[in-house]
Amino acid sequence: MGETQRLTAWVHGHVQGVGFRWWTRSRALELGLVGHATNKPDGRVCVVAEGPRPALDQLVEWLRSGDTPGQVSTVVEDFDPPRGGLDGFVER
Repeated sequence: MGETQRLTAWVHGHVQGVGFRWWTRSRALELGLVGHATNKPDGRVCVVAEGPRPALDQLVEWLRSGDTPGQVSTVVEDFDPPRGGLDGFVER
């Protein structure tokens, strides 16, 4: 099913106060990913997820789809080896 990796995605746009983190959590759980979606003081949301690379790629595709709450202008993603220590998928 693909090698486990860690995704860090910085989501830019109008993504706070619109249900974006809840929506991201729901999509991540559908894909069997663990991690978190966190509001940042500068208005971005940081999404950290671990799981199989195909599932992470699907999550990034959904983040860019235009079907998210609010309005995403840019998603900047980075993939790294998994670090572990994540349980479930939470909103922060």
